[in-house]
Amino acid sequence: MASHRRPKQPSRTRVTVLTTAAAAAVVLSSQAANAAPSEKPGKDEVKSKVDKLYEEAEQATEKYNGAKEKQEKLQKEISTIQDDVARGQGELNELRESIGLAAAAQYRSGSIDSSLQLFLSSDPDDYLDKASTADQLSAQQVDSLKKIQEKQRELAQDRAEASDKLKDLASTRTELGKKKKEVQAKLAEAQKLLNTLTAKEKADLAAADARASRDAGERVDLGDTGPASGRAMAAFQAAQSKIGSPYVYGATGPSSFDCSGLTSWAYAQAGVSIPRTSQAQANAGTRIYSQSDLKVGDLVIFYGDQHHVGFYAGNGQVLHAPRSGTVVRYESINNMPFQFGVRI
Repeated sequence: MASHRRPKQPSRTRVTVLTTAAAAAVVLSSQAANAAPSEKPGKDEVKSKVDKLYEEAEQATEKYNGAKEKQEKLQKEISTIQDDVARGQGELNELRESIGLAAAAQYRSGSIDSSLQLFLSSDPDDYLDKASTADQLSAQQVDSLKKIQEKQRELAQDRAEASDKLKDLASTRTELGKKKKEVQAKLAEAQKLLNTLTAKEKADLAAADARASRDAGERVDLGDTGPASGRAMAAFQAAQSKIGSPYVYGATGPSSFDCSGLTSWAYAQAGVSIPRTSQAQANAGTRIYSQSDLKVGDLVIFYGDQHHVGFYAGNGQVLHAPRSGTVVRYESINNMPFQFGVRI
């Protein structure tokens, strides 16, 4: 007789799992159906991001400038030391030659002073330790030997110093390469963002930047603020002559500049040498903390890390090389976070 068993019911756990999975599938399907395509950033958002990247690029640029300045300084120092070593080696060779001539003369006469034998050795220090100077060396020979010893010590010190500086130079060149890549990466990222804009959006940004840059021949009302000094005014006028010149990172003129490149170049035209980087220029003179005390030609330092510098132009204006994609121009001092002025 057939068995009439009741069908087995699914377990409560299995029903719960299936129900939960089905609910999740419904939710995901609903989200997928309602999800909007990712929105392209708007013009204002792109501009904000690009401005930030340009600021970061300028920070890296000033570090690049510092490494480049250090490299040039090390190269000059190494060159000087190498010249000293070459000159010192020549003097040492002359001293040894004079002793050798004296020895040769004695040899031809049939009697060579035993003291001259030390000059055939590469270690005159060892000889002096062993020899009785009073008995074996004349005063002139002692003097010659001491000169040779001193010259050998100087050459050893110079060679060691040159070796240390060459290592420092190699390290600086590595740092320089890294900073250059960092700047280029920031600028490339900014350009990539700008490329996402429509033609009209790009035109709007370009127009806004053109208004900020102004015409190179336009006269800005600088008020009646006097110059900090005759040379400060001469430096400021030199910078004025470069209005409209493009910003290029690492550039020091005469056709393109970065921020500290413009200020250092302009002061050089006035016969004043100031450091290359904005951070170093921040310590190149007397600090002026009140904007009301600034005079034309004073340097103006911006941002907490002091990575930007320009000239005070009077009437609340600065003359500077702002950033990549711009030119040397006037701008309100309040467009950037003012730190202090520097009177050279």
